[in-house]
Amino acid sequence: MSMSSAPAVASPVFAPGLVHTPLTPFAPDGTVDYPRYGRLVEFHLRNGADALAVPMHAGESVSLPTAERHRVLEFVLDKVGGCVPVIAHVSESGTAMAAALALHAQRAGAKAIVANVPYYWTPPQAMLVEHFAQIAAAVDLPMFVHNFPDEMGGVKFNAASAIDLIERAPNFIGLVDSSLDWQYMIELLMLARRVRPSFALLSGSEYLISAHAIGATGSFCALAGIAPRAVRRLHELCVAERYEEARPLQNAVAALRMAIKPGGIAGLKAASRAMERDCGDVRPPLTPLSAAQGAALSLALSKIGMLGDELQGW
Repeated sequence: MSMSSAPAVASPVFAPGLVHTPLTPFAPDGTVDYPRYGRLVEFHLRNGADALAVPMHAGESVSLPTAERHRVLEFVLDKVGGCVPVIAHVSESGTAMAAALALHAQRAGAKAIVANVPYYWTPPQAMLVEHFAQIAAAVDLPMFVHNFPDEMGGVKFNAASAIDLIERAPNFIGLVDSSLDWQYMIELLMLARRVRPSFALLSGSEYLISAHAIGATGSFCALAGIAPRAVRRLHELCVAERYEEARPLQNAVAALRMAIKPGGIAGLKAASRAMERDCGDVRPPLTPLSAAQGAALSLALSKIGMLGDELQGW
């Protein structure tokens, strides 16, 4: 790792703010329900999204073949019509496959890309740097790396590797962190901003007080599809550094997150259905919640008072 100087080419500036990560609605036959998807996108646009990221894991990206990922992105871009930036999720198991998704995203009109570590593999850090560097080199778009070791077999993109990637990729502008490892986030920002002062940290979860206190400037939020008013207000309070005022709302959002988390994406879809925004069932190999799981989730949601302030329906 070298920290002698910043890259000669200036990095693009892109500050996405509060990024909503929509679900992917499916029809009863398992196909993407595009009419309902259109209503969902309109819902996010009306309810506080500074940007959209599609299709993220909350949108069941790993269950969408490449052709469907292309069409989903193109559909969302057309529906948004430039109202907010759209960030394309381009993670794949192979580097060339991810780079091809990135190139399609650029041609389709996305404003940025985001990528996880390669699926299924557990490569050493040098290979991760090479993977992300090749994705970045395929396009001119700003690129974010998503660090999510719990979901990616424990593979973490460490701070030293982020510096190596900064020096190789002028368009690597930030990291979305879902590790909840505050020490890692502090180290990352301290090192990265020595090399690239504009380097951005975004939270990959709804624990916004801690992330913003460390230096995050935005977040990727799946719960914005369930409680957009609460998430928006929490984001605004944290941006203004009004953390004490934000604490009760943070606790309520955390309770919502903990209620949904055991069911994963199926829990998200069940909670969306409870808010009268039915996005269908999950695709295999995921399974819908059992009757007992559904009852437990309904009981937990009934105890979260702030949901009473949220809109029902579309």
